[in-house]
Amino acid sequence: FSVGGLFSREYVDAPWSFAKLVDLLKHIWVPVLVVGTAGTAGLMRIMRGNLLDILNMQYVQAARARGLRESTVIVKHAVRNALHPLIMLLGMSLPTIISGSLVVSIVLGLPTTGPLYFSALRQQDMFLAGTFLMFLAGMLVLGNFLADILLAVVDPRIRYE
Repeated sequence: FSVGGLFSREYVDAPWSFAKLVDLLKHIWVPVLVVGTAGTAGLMRIMRGNLLDILNMQYVQAARARGLRESTVIVKHAVRNALHPLIMLLGMSLPTIISGSLVVSIVLGLPTTGPLYFSALRQQDMFLAGTFLMFLAGMLVLGNFLADILLAVVDPRIRYE
């Protein structure tokens, strides 16, 4: 068991194989868990607030009055409309996920760009730091684009011609 990195010592310079993949999966669950759960509480609060607002809307009450099952009302009417702000927020949070993974990669000693960016900031290398910030800006544009596409898939009322 290694303290840092994505592979055990015997697999660091070894060619890719099934055993190396299994070793990678043994090591990668901690960074994935940390990065994946970092903003989950905030997203859950936003989704809950949106869902509570939508459950009081007239069309949801009309669906209940028509005799639809509660699960159908929640899934087909409420959750679909409550997902809109959440999808847009997830698209905008792509750079945050990447910058959060920088901290995780530095702490866990992962071979990513995190330590390189941190050393560029410490040494005041403005070109490397600026390049990384431009990369994060590109990720913001890409995240918003993917969120727009996902929003068009989720909501049939939004279609691009």
